[in-house]
Amino acid sequence: MSPRLMRFLAALIGFGFAGSSALAADPSVTMNVWPGVAPGEPATPTTQPSPLVKGEYTQVNDPTIAVYSPPADKANGVAVLVCPGGGYRMLAYDKEGTEVAEWLNTLGVTGIVLKYRVPARADLPRWLPALQDAQRAMSLIRSEADEWKIKPDHLGMLGFSAGGHLTAATSTNFDKRSYDPIDAVDQLSSRPDFAVVIYPGGIIQKGTDQLSAEIRVSKETPTTFIAQANDDPVNSDNSVYYYLALKHAGVSAELHIYAAGGHGFGLRPSKNPCSTWPARCAEWMLNRGILPAGN
Repeated sequence: MSPRLMRFLAALIGFGFAGSSALAADPSVTMNVWPGVAPGEPATPTTQPSPLVKGEYTQVNDPTIAVYSPPADKANGVAVLVCPGGGYRMLAYDKEGTEVAEWLNTLGVTGIVLKYRVPARADLPRWLPALQDAQRAMSLIRSEADEWKIKPDHLGMLGFSAGGHLTAATSTNFDKRSYDPIDAVDQLSSRPDFAVVIYPGGIIQKGTDQLSAEIRVSKETPTTFIAQANDDPVNSDNSVYYYLALKHAGVSAELHIYAAGGHGFGLRPSKNPCSTWPARCAEWMLNRGILPAGN
């Protein structure tokens, strides 16, 4: 390994260990995901912050993307759509959204936080409105690639918990839209070029080792990094069986199961080794050629 590559890798690991507890700077762009109302939603937009927890949302029917750009002298053209978790009931928007965008910026990556629809609609699969939002957002980002100075073929996706399930669903359903196409944006691909899935739930059918019907792994599924804690009450089997499905399909994947950490650890530092996952993820992005060496 060259000295230059070693210095770059050391910098990435340092960023991963440091984590973040501060909010990212204001986004450079905030944009509605849909040109009008989202599919099946009322005409009156609603975004309701949690009355109990700052930085969380309990009601969203007008999804948006918020673009956090790295400094121009550090930017490398890579971008990631970030999907906070919350069980499709709410969004941990700061802890698993804006803070993650801030970390991505330290890697020269543009972080784009998706505020997708919650809570789940009673008459629909709980993940469907969010999948519609994510598919549209991926195509929308590609339509703005020149304006935002990102590479449309270096667009990944990163999600936590329900957002991890959403990332897996988006990674495995790019061959069919979950809504009727609206305009030219929907002619652009919704497939992530790479994916990061952190402590996901709902990947497997409850009480089985079978993937949920909406997780349609194929050889075209993007290369994926997966991390979860063994003592996660959501069950680390979700990560294990997703990894195995990817492996059996011939998809490059990396899996980390940490002994302890529970659920919802985000990227904030703790005494548990699970806090090192950002460093491992940065290594993976570098080794897979997603990040340029010596950026």
